[in-house]
Amino acid sequence: MAKAWKNPVAVPAGVEVTIDGQGVTVKGSKGVLERELHPAVQVTQEDGQLLFAPRSEERSSVAMTGTMRALVRNMLQGVSQGFERRLQLVGVGYRAQLQGQKLNLNLGFSHPIDFAVPDGIAIETPSQTEVVVKGIDKQKVGQVAAEIRAFRPPEPYKGKGVRYADEHVVRKEAKKK
Repeated sequence: MAKAWKNPVAVPAGVEVTIDGQGVTVKGSKGVLERELHPAVQVTQEDGQLLFAPRSEERSSVAMTGTMRALVRNMLQGVSQGFERRLQLVGVGYRAQLQGQKLNLNLGFSHPIDFAVPDGIAIETPSQTEVVVKGIDKQKVGQVAAEIRAFRPPEPYKGKGVRYADEHVVRKEAKKK
């Protein structure tokens, strides 16, 4: 069993962490994030580091300690550096265009798709076939990118659709006569 929860999490310079009971608030140059920790997890702050420990020796308590450590580490990275997810549009006539707080997508359907950008998320379109989703909350960035990808996931025969920039689409061979 992995014991990553035993490793302390370093607090980056310029980030302020407030622990109040089971609540953790992280404040950095990019914004503020808050999270309520699981009751089975205890967190303490010493010498610019966060230490996590299970309140009991139960297996579920130890597992939850590792989970909470990872979530708080993601919060620290989010408020100091931020997260981004890149999407590519592959297909003839597939385009993305940002219009105010709406992302307009032409994905080969008979109608364009208007995607409302949620609060706390910034979307950029460096080119017509690229979409960059940015934010401080890793879960929210990933969810928004997944929702955009779900409009037209890449298909295995021609590879057309919306894919993550680092995604490899396994292609299938067409039917033989």
